[in-house]
Amino acid sequence: MRQTIAKLSIYVMIAAGVMSAVDLRLGTWKFNAAKSKSTATNPVKSQIDVREATPDGRITITRKGKLADGKEFSYSFSFKYDGREYPVKGAPFDTIAIKRIDALTTSFEASITKVKSKYLIKGQTVVTPDGRTMTQTSKGTDETGKMVETTTVFDRQ
Repeated sequence: MRQTIAKLSIYVMIAAGVMSAVDLRLGTWKFNAAKSKSTATNPVKSQIDVREATPDGRITITRKGKLADGKEFSYSFSFKYDGREYPVKGAPFDTIAIKRIDALTTSFEASITKVKSKYLIKGQTVVTPDGRTMTQTSKGTDETGKMVETTTVFDRQ
């Protein structure tokens, strides 16, 4: 009986460790326009994010969508949850730095460099404990220097 309880305890600890290592932000996420809001001049109208882990410990986000003016966008970027800046090409920002706060929350900084000025957007991403909804809140200035606040809600697909 003691061996059974000891084995069960070990299995529970292993399972808890594996579960805490699962990144609930991974997967395919669809923009929920009804629950999102933005003060941006040309906000997102539709968007799909595919978030995947890579063998080298990075996260890759592939993002496709459409802005309110009808312009389509598509880009991809990779990073680690270490708070360091990673370069981004083809996106509306030049670098991104993301740090994992806990199992459900990450903070981020995205910078936009235009000539000799640097504009910064800061925010956080939170996933609900059931893993069905992801909310990104951000605040900062865009490339024109205008203050922008955005709450973007995504539903897991």
